[in-house]
Amino acid sequence: MLYRFSLKPVFLLLFTVACYVTSFGQVEKKHDVILKLNGDQLSGDVLEITDSTIRFTYTGEKLVYNIKKSEIQKITFASGRVETINAAAPAQSAPANNAATPQKSAEERRNKVAVLPFAFVKDGQNAAQEVSDEIQNELYAMLSKHSGVYTVVSPRATNVLLNKAGITKATMLNYTMAEICQALGVEYIVDGMITQNRTTQTSYGNTSYNEKTKQKENSDDKKSSGYSSSSSTSVQNYQTTMDMKIYNDKSEIIYNQNRKAFWNTADAYKNTMEYLVKRCPLYTK
Repeated sequence: MLYRFSLKPVFLLLFTVACYVTSFGQVEKKHDVILKLNGDQLSGDVLEITDSTIRFTYTGEKLVYNIKKSEIQKITFASGRVETINAAAPAQSAPANNAATPQKSAEERRNKVAVLPFAFVKDGQNAAQEVSDEIQNELYAMLSKHSGVYTVVSPRATNVLLNKAGITKATMLNYTMAEICQALGVEYIVDGMITQNRTTQTSYGNTSYNEKTKQKENSDDKKSSGYSSSSSTSVQNYQTTMDMKIYNDKSEIIYNQNRKAFWNTADAYKNTMEYLVKRCPLYTK
């Protein structure tokens, strides 16, 4: 007796297994997940991490995006490894920050000016924060006295808003001037840097002579004697350069000047600052 063997059930079984394996592989495929500081989650593949950005592509897409690291809290890779980029802000402080920095309209920001802390580089080294704050206060004092229709925000109010927005000297370059204007609620921002380097030393000498007269006994003759003294002091000279820029809330530069100080003293930047302020478009005589 002959039995007929059909291959149809075998092919059907193999096809079912193949579909199951393919479906299983697709379900099990994992992707990287980016958690942003604002709570958004992005699922896809992290292609590269640089000093300031992360190259990322969404699941099922080929377009590559550059995301600022300053916006990212952490990355959970497909392998399960978690890399923290920025620590999450304390939960209790988030509502206060959001309430303290509301978005202001263009009309509310109109004619308002903020002065940022100026960078001060002395002999190639960044000066202490107190020096930057002092220059910020001096520039504010000069500008506010001749502001005309403009309202210059006090340095303290400016710095408080910068801190609440998370904008520091280290992260400043992660923001456009338009974004900083919005955070500060102003239309214009004054920014700049002072560079100071030691040059020569000038020495000053001083010589004095003291004369005494002595009279001999039983004689009309007089004899003179005396002594001299000398001293010298040295004064350090500096070469100072000041760079000053004014931006509007569209990130456009409306004033850009760079000037070397005429004097060679340590405080020569003050005269240079006054010279630049008097010629800027925000100054009113």
